[in-house]
Amino acid sequence: MEPTRFEIAIALIDKKNAEDVNVHHANGVDFPKELLYAQRMTRTLLQFKPDASKALQIAARAQHICRWKIARNEYPMDRVGYLKWRETLKRMHADITVEILKEVGYETVFTDRVSLLINKKLIKKNEESQILEDTICLVFLEYYFEAFAAKHTDEKVIDILKKTWVKMSDNGHAEALKIPFSDSSLTLVKQAIS
Repeated sequence: MEPTRFEIAIALIDKKNAEDVNVHHANGVDFPKELLYAQRMTRTLLQFKPDASKALQIAARAQHICRWKIARNEYPMDRVGYLKWRETLKRMHADITVEILKEVGYETVFTDRVSLLINKKLIKKNEESQILEDTICLVFLEYYFEAFAAKHTDEKVIDILKKTWVKMSDNGHAEALKIPFSDSSLTLVKQAIS
């Protein structure tokens, strides 16, 4: 059976992310960092929203496509520099993804929708944008939070948790509270959301 446009698009996104030279170690195996992140995004999205549209699934998979190509240190190491870096990344992620989608035959109305989602437009106003934001936060909390917390002071961690919590919907909050946090992480989460 011929693969669908959707399956080809996902395979092409994965192929790009497999080029990441940064390695993330998980379950005794080394993975290209952004390929693993992309797969975690898909898995978390489909657990959270099993009926997610194809556009939302593609946006989740391509959320960090080729992220390593623009290093954080190419921008000033302050808040303004960080925000500029993030905006540039979002545009790049969207542009690369749209190119792939056009290549496999998706029409502009679909590619525009995926681009809007990857660019994180209309969070809190658009249901799919909010679901994607919830998924990003859930992936951070489940897979990356412990390592982040180990490197920073409790004050900084609580501040980041508060900022993460504000971005999420009530459904996202309920899902986050199902994550099997360690005792120390759960204490920080409870302090942040109380």
